[in-house]
Amino acid sequence: MASERTTIPRFDAKAPGLLSLIRNLGTPWKMRLYFLQRLPSCWFWGVRIKEIAPGRCQVTIPYSWRTQNPFRSIYFAALAGAAELSTGALALIALHGRGRISMLITGLEGQFLKKADTLTTFTCEQGAAIQEAVQEAIDSGEGRTARILSVGRNEAGEEVCRFWLTWSFKVK
Repeated sequence: MASERTTIPRFDAKAPGLLSLIRNLGTPWKMRLYFLQRLPSCWFWGVRIKEIAPGRCQVTIPYSWRTQNPFRSIYFAALAGAAELSTGALALIALHGRGRISMLITGLEGQFLKKADTLTTFTCEQGAAIQEAVQEAIDSGEGRTARILSVGRNEAGEEVCRFWLTWSFKVK
């Protein structure tokens, strides 16, 4: 449990630092630089954050020679990386300004519904569930998990795949 002397603020969607983080995550050149330094595979694949807000994130991954497999579709690991980013960006927002909290993926489940052979857009709309898990971890002082869904759609809007990522949050 968080000590009595340490007060961890509740999530505030209008916090000045948070608005700056969201703006930075949505700025293409800053995101590419971050990928190059921290997530080089996302940089190589050409993953982009299309839209981001505290409750929702959209990430795109192109179909190109960098992402394709021998079957002329996007390699599953590239799809999983883009899906993870759509949920992980929301986790970064939920953790911003909340103190030292670790975040880790403890589970991944994928369902492939259609061949991914065009630009694929992953959408995660479970920012509130992530914020709730983080708050529960802070309040209890114990680790909490959240199973978060990211849905991938092709350019025609057809569902290509679904990924469920289990995130674990724990106060350090």
